[in-house]
Amino acid sequence: MPQLVLRPSPAPRCPAPGRLSRASRWLARTVSGGLVAAATVTAVLGAGGGTAWADPVNPSDEQLEGAAATQAAATAEVARITGLVADAEARLEQVQFQAEAAGTAYLAAEEARQLAEAAAQQAARDLQAAAEAVTASQARIADFSRDTYKNGSELTSEMALLDADGPAELIEKAAILDYVGDHQVDVLGMLEDSRVQQAAADAAARDARDDKAAAEAAAEAAKVAADEQLAAQQAALTQAAEQKAQLDQQLQDAEVRLLELQGARNAFQAWQAQKAAEEKARQEEEARIRAQAEEDDRRARAAAAAEASTEEDAADTGDTGSGAAPDDGGSGYVRPAVGRTSSCYGARWGVTHYGVDIAAPIGTPIYAAATGVVERAGPATGFGLAVYIRGDDGAITVYGHVNRHFVADGERVRAGERIAEVGNRGQSTGPHLHFEVHPNGMMYGGQVDPVPWLRARGITIRGC
Repeated sequence: MPQLVLRPSPAPRCPAPGRLSRASRWLARTVSGGLVAAATVTAVLGAGGGTAWADPVNPSDEQLEGAAATQAAATAEVARITGLVADAEARLEQVQFQAEAAGTAYLAAEEARQLAEAAAQQAARDLQAAAEAVTASQARIADFSRDTYKNGSELTSEMALLDADGPAELIEKAAILDYVGDHQVDVLGMLEDSRVQQAAADAAARDARDDKAAAEAAAEAAKVAADEQLAAQQAALTQAAEQKAQLDQQLQDAEVRLLELQGARNAFQAWQAQKAAEEKARQEEEARIRAQAEEDDRRARAAAAAEASTEEDAADTGDTGSGAAPDDGGSGYVRPAVGRTSSCYGARWGVTHYGVDIAAPIGTPIYAAATGVVERAGPATGFGLAVYIRGDDGAITVYGHVNRHFVADGERVRAGERIAEVGNRGQSTGPHLHFEVHPNGMMYGGQVDPVPWLRARGITIRGC
């Protein structure tokens, strides 16, 4: 007699933290459900010929009522589990934005500390200049005293002036003696002005030192916050991954129990329908993957053709710059990367997301959005690796979470030149480019929404 042998399918892998598609969740349920239905069908195979299906056992009303109640309970459990998964995914995104904001705060505090240090140094130079002015004034008074001493006819009056305890008493005695001339008043005025300047410079130096200390404290606090956010993110990632695996197993078990309680009355029909739906979902998923692969291939070929065209133009003109320049529409600005907009500028869980995120595979080219000079390229708090470019228009553009960068500090780049590639470094839950714009020229402050800024320059980023 032919036997229908069932081989258990491999357990589904727990996906990386992130949003599962509806088709993927449906497939996880139908694969396990199909196995249970097939097992039920095997139990009702007839003895004659081995190819005909025997009539299924007709369950009692009590069994059907019990199955209906269990189905309702399983449906409620599935809905609850789906909500828990959504909460876990939301927490992951929240941690990413908070950690990224802490990194930005640390960089801003560090910039404030550098400005305070420069102010303190300037105040010290002003103080030194004032002290030198006081010394010069005192020397002039000493010269005047020596001249007076040599003039014997006026010795008594001049000695009286030199015997004064300070500038105020000196002026008073000079008035009494009717001996204050233009050159003596000039010396005394310069002395008073120098002392006033000295006092002002000393106060400025103290204020600058206080500002520096406050900025250093703020920078340290921001760095501690960034480190805490990083640790929290790692813990949240681990917890969410473990919880996701448990929830997937619970979901599968609930569907298995539901199919078992449906009974033998419709086991074969249910299994057949599930297999058809599974095949349809698989075909749809394969079609989607093929379409995505074709789109990625088209974009790669377009980028390769643009890069080859740029290299040919460089060879004709003697230009040795690296990277392919995307079409800028004649505006002088280009889109920094090709991919899906995964997050926009704005408030997130009590903090601000200061840029736009463009999700793309690791290694996707990143281009300079505008012509300018590389201010910084390398490690950056929150971003892992980042590139900062000061454009000819004065704006700073920032490219964060990069996998590798191909430019160095001080290097001049043109709009559309390949400067880096998409990565997943720093506080990041998936490969993407974090792109910022600082129109006021500040390295770590003054961010604005990059999407309308680029749109005003002829570049469109959809999704925000």
